[in-house]
Amino acid sequence: MEQLKHECGVAMIRLLKPLEYYEEKYGTWMYGLNKLYLLMEKQHNRGQEGAGLACVKLESNPGEEYMFRERALGSGAITEIFNHVHANFKDVSKEKLHDCTFVKEHLPFAGEVYMGHLRYSTTGKSGLMYVHPFLRRNNWRAKNLALCGNFNMTNVDEVFARITAIGQHPRKYSDTYIMLEQVGHRLDREVERLFNLAEAEGLTGMDITHYIEDHIDLSNVLRTSSRDWDGGYVMCGLTGSGESFALRDPWGIRPAFWYQDEEIAVLASERPVIQTAMNVTADQITELLPGQALLISKDGKVRTTQINKAREKKACSFERIYFSRGSDVDIYKERKLLGEKLLPNILKAIEGDLDHTVFSFIPNTAEVAFYGMLEGLNNFLNEEKVQQIKALGHNPTLEELETILSRRIRSEKVAIKDIKLRTFIAEGNSRNDLAAHVYDVTYGSIRPGVDNLVIIDDSIVRGTTLKQSIIGILDRLSPKKIIIVSSSPQVRYPDYYGIDMAKMSEFIAFKAAVELLKEREMEEVITTAYQKSKAQTGLPKEEMVNYVKEIYAPFTDEEVSAKMVELLTPKGTHAKVEIVYQPLKGLHEACPNHTGDWYFSGDYPTPGGVKLVNEAFINYVEQVYRTSEEDRG
Repeated sequence: MEQLKHECGVAMIRLLKPLEYYEEKYGTWMYGLNKLYLLMEKQHNRGQEGAGLACVKLESNPGEEYMFRERALGSGAITEIFNHVHANFKDVSKEKLHDCTFVKEHLPFAGEVYMGHLRYSTTGKSGLMYVHPFLRRNNWRAKNLALCGNFNMTNVDEVFARITAIGQHPRKYSDTYIMLEQVGHRLDREVERLFNLAEAEGLTGMDITHYIEDHIDLSNVLRTSSRDWDGGYVMCGLTGSGESFALRDPWGIRPAFWYQDEEIAVLASERPVIQTAMNVTADQITELLPGQALLISKDGKVRTTQINKAREKKACSFERIYFSRGSDVDIYKERKLLGEKLLPNILKAIEGDLDHTVFSFIPNTAEVAFYGMLEGLNNFLNEEKVQQIKALGHNPTLEELETILSRRIRSEKVAIKDIKLRTFIAEGNSRNDLAAHVYDVTYGSIRPGVDNLVIIDDSIVRGTTLKQSIIGILDRLSPKKIIIVSSSPQVRYPDYYGIDMAKMSEFIAFKAAVELLKEREMEEVITTAYQKSKAQTGLPKEEMVNYVKEIYAPFTDEEVSAKMVELLTPKGTHAKVEIVYQPLKGLHEACPNHTGDWYFSGDYPTPGGVKLVNEAFINYVEQVYRTSEEDRG
């Protein structure tokens, strides 16, 4: 319902045979390029603000370009960058286009190593200069670096201070540029180390270049450059000499999967895109482990190595709830289970009245959880039927049996995601009126004044769409009661590892808890939490504590939900409204291998997350109270 901007997507391709092999077997040397296009399109859900690709051509001659890049902005960026790539081939004759010798010598993007990126901004920074991959160029082929990633770093300030102290000069104050500078600096040192070894062995000229490119070890580069990174990341890179790598964070926050056969090695952010692009089964694909790197050498040797010590795995649960495509076999099961786990709370909200309740979902990401909820409801109803038949005794009449067996769970497609209304054309009240019509309803789908309406969504973060559109439009159907069900728990804390939600004031759960504290004259809880947070400002981040938890501590989940209903229900709503959330226990039972739940629990996996939530809370309190004082003044 509320479109969160979130993790980016990455894709890597390494051809393990010469281009002639693919030309002969598949009728085109563009096999790798075509696979990259598929991997990127199948991950379009992960980034619609921009896209980019990089390519390295192996064994190029001095004076020939060997590293290529294309980037574009907007939701059509994937199509645009591939159109630009193919524009280089349009004036080439068919005969030459299938001549691999000509292709390798003359055509850009005719390489063996490819990397793609899909961008969703989590920082608010926009423009082509922020679209990955980033390049660091050098006259030494092995020192050239292309970098892209799915990441957010929490300690950019510390890393920036550290690298500038030793004389490095990043072009921009952003985590990507800083990481590019770090990895590039260590790559330079690795090349220089090998240069000295080559000279010591008496090598000269191009023999030194070949020695460096044959012996470079990216595991050294990654260990020394990533040891201080705090955050969630999958970082991918290519060197000008043809080395490629992908490195996952030690907590396993961000996801990555890879596949290899004798022809190709592939890496992507999601497993099913590899299954589709390569036509392989899930068990043929390997998950990159926390702290592990996939390394592919210039000569095509594929290996994994542990770069950073694995920490307690805290894989992002929002990946399972919302971000990743639901076509993954495990994610599909987990989303269904999330729907099923809501059953006790739903039955309580409708007071067990299944006969007068219609079930539906908010299109489109909550659809799988909806199926799981229906499955659970049907199982529950079947059990009720068994007990009712049992209570009839041994000789029930046909009419009695028909009455019981005809009971059904009633499901309808009540909410419809309408066209993307262009609210930017209007201002003020006109804009709000347009926003109210982003969704439409199926009239006649429920009995006015008789039926409850239960409608499931995957998450409720800010609540703006509920207030501006959903509740008002559902109320037009005149249900007795509207129950909004979230398949995830209450989002209470900012995320600093990739999702676009960073300010305390954005969360409807936080607003509700603050309102409850004010109502009950418990504002000293806010003051105390602020003072504790402020007092630890100068401490090392490893010693900091998340005192924002104290804002929620006095209340049950149900109390917070009830206050949220008050804040989100538009004036003039006739139906009674209730919000039902997934308990944390239900989340962990449904997604046992993805225990990262910091946006729900406040338990950040890295010290940097605790430091940033501390700063966000301090900023919130100081801004609110400063504004209040200015208003009084």
